[in-house]
Amino acid sequence: MTIKIESDTLEEAYSKAATEFGCSVTELSITVLQNPSSGFLGMFKKTAIIEASVKKSTHKQKNIKTDETKTKIRKKRVSHGQQYQNRQHEQKETTPELPVQKKPIRRVESIFDDTFHKENIDINEACIEIEQKLKNLFQYGCFKIDQIRVTPKNEELIQLEFNGADAALLIGKEGYRYKAFSYLLYNWISLKYGFNIRLEIAEFLKNQEEMIKKYLAPLVEKIKDTGRGQTKNLDGVLVKIALEELRKEFPNKYVGIKTNREGGKYIVVNEFNNRNRE
Repeated sequence: MTIKIESDTLEEAYSKAATEFGCSVTELSITVLQNPSSGFLGMFKKTAIIEASVKKSTHKQKNIKTDETKTKIRKKRVSHGQQYQNRQHEQKETTPELPVQKKPIRRVESIFDDTFHKENIDINEACIEIEQKLKNLFQYGCFKIDQIRVTPKNEELIQLEFNGADAALLIGKEGYRYKAFSYLLYNWISLKYGFNIRLEIAEFLKNQEEMIKKYLAPLVEKIKDTGRGQTKNLDGVLVKIALEELRKEFPNKYVGIKTNREGGKYIVVNEFNNRNRE
């Protein structure tokens, strides 16, 4: 009998096949149908696929074992287990109880300070280190990215630029992959270095910013006249760009993201803050 096994790694596939047949891996005849691939950042991942069967000679030897032999093995295990319990009971009776020493508790704050907090990090040195690590990452990846530049935008903001033949693949349909990639980079850089990031892939962010500014121009004029307004439903990174633009335009108003019943996101602007001050 031949079975097909799929798993994340070849080792796991071999182990599953051995479990299915109740034998060791060396007793199996295995054909690899697909080698696994980790892809990039969890995307384009391939699993390991194999076909396995028990070698004929091994299968015959397995059938020789009888129920009587299995019963003897069970009896030996029970006997050894009883002997172990008896020894443990004797040791408890002869060993005096020692006072329990409590270990000093380390404050949680100090653990987080040592692990995550870094002070006096030079932004230029951080940019050099981040750029080199990203180049090393994409050197062994499946994307063809010709240029990676990491530069300081201001004292708190780092700009990351990616260009190349496969740059569009990092953006994805409607920018959803761009958003995921930006989230991963932000969590890494913010946690380790303490800086915010601006991710630019093949001028995608620049084009999105120009498009949203044109869309917001008449809405801004309307809000100036009426004191309130809202955008249409916005997808992906456009929500974040529009939010930043409107907050810069109306620093004294309430500017926030809302979600409708269908799950669409839009931005509202009103006099909420001003009413609170009164």
